Amino acid sequence: MRKYLVLFAVLLLAGILAACGDDGGGEDSESSGGEDSIKIVAAHNQTDPENPYQDGLLAFKEAAESESDGQIEVEVHAGTIGTEEAELVEKLKTGAADVVLVSPGFMTSTGIDQVDLFAFPYLFDSYDHWETVVNGEVGDEMAQIINEESNNDFKMLGYWTAGVRHYYGKEPVEEIGDLEGMTIRTQTSGVVSEFWEEVGTVPTSVAWGELYQALQQDVVDSAENAYPYFVQQDHHQTENGKYITETGHDYTTRFLLINGNEFDNYTEEQQEIIMSAAEKSVEAERESLYSQEEEYKEIAKEDGAEINEIDRQPFIDIAEPIQDKYAKELGVEDLLEKIREAK
Repeated sequence: MRKYLVLFAVLLLAGILAACGDDGGGEDSESSGGEDSIKIVAAHNQTDPENPYQDGLLAFKEAAESESDGQIEVEVHAGTIGTEEAELVEKLKTGAADVVLVSPGFMTSTGIDQVDLFAFPYLFDSYDHWETVVNGEVGDEMAQIINEESNNDFKMLGYWTAGVRHYYGKEPVEEIGDLEGMTIRTQTSGVVSEFWEEVGTVPTSVAWGELYQALQQDVVDSAENAYPYFVQQDHHQTENGKYITETGHDYTTRFLLINGNEFDNYTEEQQEIIMSAAEKSVEAERESLYSQEEEYKEIAKEDGAEINEIDRQPFIDIAEPIQDKYAKELGVEDLLEKIREAK
């Protein structure tokens, strides 16, 4: 009798344990939401929490998690899994990140040279012009190029901006000749480099995280970027950064990308939610950037930076033949013409 009681107890305990281990996917799923839940790692390279990039990705997170009732979890990384965009591109390819934000310059390292079109100096003359282009036919064509050339490693979720870039250096620039011989932190190859060489400067490579020190210690005479980025990093408070000249040479484009192969594995409902969240992130990031441009310009003034405007036409005259040259090399002459016609 005792044998049968022991056997019964063992069988009963085994049944209880089996039931606990088969609870519909709790601990074995990506999150506590169930077997259809997914976790998305979304990353950008800026470490300042006030950055528009962060606002955009937090809007993506809020929309995706809300619209999916928690079935989609988004983990946002602000520079914590890579402060260099090349790192983020690689992480997207290998699956270490699911959504990343990158610039055209770093996308060319993947072999998709056509994206360099969006790095052309003086390609756009206003935010209205920029939005017309990226929200329209040219934006759609570039998204298709990126997807096809990457064999679906990269799928476009939306176009963000990093602001309009201006020159800042150790001396005021009243005319183009004042730039002669100045070292400038910028890209050191390609269309951007050639433009800065043509205006008389010496392009110099300095990592973004090291630029404050480089300006302070006279490693470079100058740099170029948009107000929310260089003012947040206090570049305008260095001796080689306090004279700002509004060259307006680049209304920047940034690509919000997801791994296309992974995206294709999601359910149709999850894909729709992700695309909807991406639209909300685009709106949030642009709105944040536009408001911060004026905000950080005023902060720069209050901190003692000197700001001046300049006749941009001599710069544009140098930029346009460079645009023509590189558009032909990249095979995007038709896209360049469409952008010019959209002004």
